[in-house]
Amino acid sequence: MLFVERGIQMHLQTHKRKGIATMKRILGIFLALCMLCGMAMAQETAALTQDVVVLFTSDVHCGIDQGFGYVGLAAIRDAMKAAGNHVLLVDNGDSIQGEPIGTMTTGEANIQLMNAVGYDMAIPGNHEFDYGMERFLELTEKAAFPYISANFNKNGELVFAPYVMKEFDGVKIAFVGMTTPKTITSSTPKYFQNEAGEFIYGFMQDETGEKLYAAVQSAVDAARAEGAAYVVALGHMGNEASCKPWTYADVIANTSGIDVFLDGHSHDTDQVEMVNKDGGKVLRSGCGTKLQGVGYLRISTEGELSVGLYSWNNDVAAPELMGISNEVTEAVKAATETLDAKLNEVVAVSEVDLTIYDPVVTKDDGSKIRIIRNAETNLGNLCADAYLDQSGADVAFVNGGGIRVSIDAGEITLNDILKVHPFGNAMCVVEASGQQILDALEFGARAVPQESGGFQHTAGLTYEIHTYIESSAKQDENGMFAGVEGEYRVKNVKVGGEALDLNRVYQVASHNYMLKNGGDGFNMFMGCKLLQDEVMIDNQVLINYITGTLGGVVGEAYAEPYGQGRIVAVSEKPAE
Repeated sequence: MLFVERGIQMHLQTHKRKGIATMKRILGIFLALCMLCGMAMAQETAALTQDVVVLFTSDVHCGIDQGFGYVGLAAIRDAMKAAGNHVLLVDNGDSIQGEPIGTMTTGEANIQLMNAVGYDMAIPGNHEFDYGMERFLELTEKAAFPYISANFNKNGELVFAPYVMKEFDGVKIAFVGMTTPKTITSSTPKYFQNEAGEFIYGFMQDETGEKLYAAVQSAVDAARAEGAAYVVALGHMGNEASCKPWTYADVIANTSGIDVFLDGHSHDTDQVEMVNKDGGKVLRSGCGTKLQGVGYLRISTEGELSVGLYSWNNDVAAPELMGISNEVTEAVKAATETLDAKLNEVVAVSEVDLTIYDPVVTKDDGSKIRIIRNAETNLGNLCADAYLDQSGADVAFVNGGGIRVSIDAGEITLNDILKVHPFGNAMCVVEASGQQILDALEFGARAVPQESGGFQHTAGLTYEIHTYIESSAKQDENGMFAGVEGEYRVKNVKVGGEALDLNRVYQVASHNYMLKNGGDGFNMFMGCKLLQDEVMIDNQVLINYITGTLGGVVGEAYAEPYGQGRIVAVSEKPAE
């Protein structure tokens, strides 16, 4: 400080005759310099007297009582505090969607539980938007903790603060949030648009990734300028190839100043060490899904950084098996009681029986004959219509094996709808050729008149199955589609009333099980361009269609139990 004082003294002597105003201005500069130097010295000398432990969750997907559960998570936090650590709890997105409790309360029960556990901050994942933008923003107001994001914006302006600064023992730690730009297609695109269909919300997306990297770097630089000794990235970025150039590895490789990257989205548990664009070391940690793992970052009193994972791999959740009870126990119990009440709520009415069975023919012993896997039914039509309506695609497919129970005429509860689609598959939309569509129909119809879980119910599309033609659809040793060797038994396929063009590209809606994962052997769509990626779970698709588009009444349009003639079986060769 001596050189600063001498410099100011010389400056004062030179200008002492210029009046008191000048001297006051110079004294102000001197005091500001003293303050800055004092801050710098304090930052240099500040040191942790206790370790800082950052516990993080990601992709909980409403697994409130699975794995460690929120009760077990609270127990870990309490144990860490009792051991003499500073403790923070953060979430990296996709908390409020994935189980009935999220669907039934449009995420509110999950936010209430996060409040009860005592989260310090969170970032939005792609599925935070599944109930619509307005609802998500409402939920952030109900949260007792801040949401942060350096790249989520509306018309170019950040919606949330890009980072949060926490201070322990005079040491500042910055947490910078970011969400994958793939969110626009892995939630419902219209939620990010205005009424004119223009995108007004975004995630600093471009084909090169440069806009995202610049946004993150800006937040990191600002946090460092504010005195952050450590910068921790909270990401919902993942490692999936389809997320490039926005994966955690892309961000780390194209930025500097991040010490640790706590990540989610891809449900992995990888613990990785990378270098940033300046060659500095960055630790990256994932913690899986459904609270099967709780990740941690430890900053020691010596300034050493380490990351890891607490895992629970038992089928029975930790609170139940270990008899754990704490202040969160009652909150979880209240949430499950709320769920039970919601499941029994009457949300719609059906004027007709919606069936998966033959309404007339029975077996010799009087038992029902299931036809949802080899013929059209009104419930199959309803489910396919829901996918078409909610996706805006040209064509929708729903496999018969994914439609599990009938719905009787009368009042419909949420539980009735959930039982129709119990698997939690998620709606996707891909671009596919007419040939790929024909192959899917042929593969799905290969067993008719016998059953196949891959039998396709459709909306926006009609077709015939000429059952007198033996199926020549082939499968490889793993049961995957391997082509059609002979004549197609599926014929006269029409999309929107017009003949299917084998060379045209159509938008096809179904679920991730079929379109992405090759479920039931349907690999013809794998690798297709994804327009919407797991934007909504299947039962939510059906709920939205019945309670929203249909106004809560399934009416005469679905009166015919054998459907509307979308799928016609032709048992004899037509006369030429």
